[in-house]
Amino acid sequence: MIQEIEDSLIPKGAVDLIGVGRLGLRTAINLIQIHRGGPKTISLFDSQKISKSDLIFLFNGGKIGEYKTDFIKSLSTHEEAYRSIISNPVNITKENLNIIKGDVVVLELAGGDTIKIASNIIKKVHEMGSKTIGTAGIFGIGEEEIVVKDISEFDNENIVVNLLRKEGIEENHTVVSTNKFITSGVPITPYVLDDVSNIITKEIIKSLL
Repeated sequence: MIQEIEDSLIPKGAVDLIGVGRLGLRTAINLIQIHRGGPKTISLFDSQKISKSDLIFLFNGGKIGEYKTDFIKSLSTHEEAYRSIISNPVNITKENLNIIKGDVVVLELAGGDTIKIASNIIKKVHEMGSKTIGTAGIFGIGEEEIVVKDISEFDNENIVVNLLRKEGIEENHTVVSTNKFITSGVPITPYVLDDVSNIITKEIIKSLL
């Protein structure tokens, strides 16, 4: 009986991580470490290379100039048959949306105006019948409440949520947020990134069950 239960607790499903910077790296490491379950395939999408300011990558053994997706793939020691990590050192654009294949697609985009491409991705994924999870303001010193709920449940105080709604994203998109933004006068601390990535990982697991 125990053996049968163990044999049933195997990785299944596919997760696409779009953007693997400081937050995405943490989420990827969490997913790679899951035992007796979790995703079978983790696809990474990001064209950035590790720079001297990417301290968490360097702390974990990354080399300056190495693609972030390639580095994360190298962290996994699993056999491909058990858990496959796919490195895609490209950014998702409106022209290559078709390369998104995950059962769960996580948007951890940072820097600049990402609303338009985020909304394009979410619409594409929903057409596929897959699940989307994304952030909407994760600045904070570590004392902020991290809110997790569907975009339809937010009020009108969250700037990013409002912008996504203007692009037609009004439901069926899980949002993780501290409700703090670049305009809030607080930094993004490692503690907040750790907590946000842990929450996102839990949401991914629940979506794959």
